[in-house]
Amino acid sequence: MRYEIRVDGQMSETLTEAFPELESVVVAHQTVLFGQVIDEAHLYGLLVRFQSLGLRVAEMRRVPEAPE
Repeated sequence: MRYEIRVDGQMSETLTEAFPELESVVVAHQTVLFGQVIDEAHLYGLLVRFQSLGLRVAEMRRVPEAPE
């Protein structure tokens, strides 16, 4: 499963390094993280990590798999 997670504000390099399994880009006052999420437990773990770092998730959505 691929997910796109939008976080309010521009995350620092240190914060983005807390999510090594995700890639990130900054767009219009948000940081967009995206990548493979293995299962539901992984997804909940990501959300807990965002919360523990004081980051506000503005949007999260599953996106289609990239064609191989």
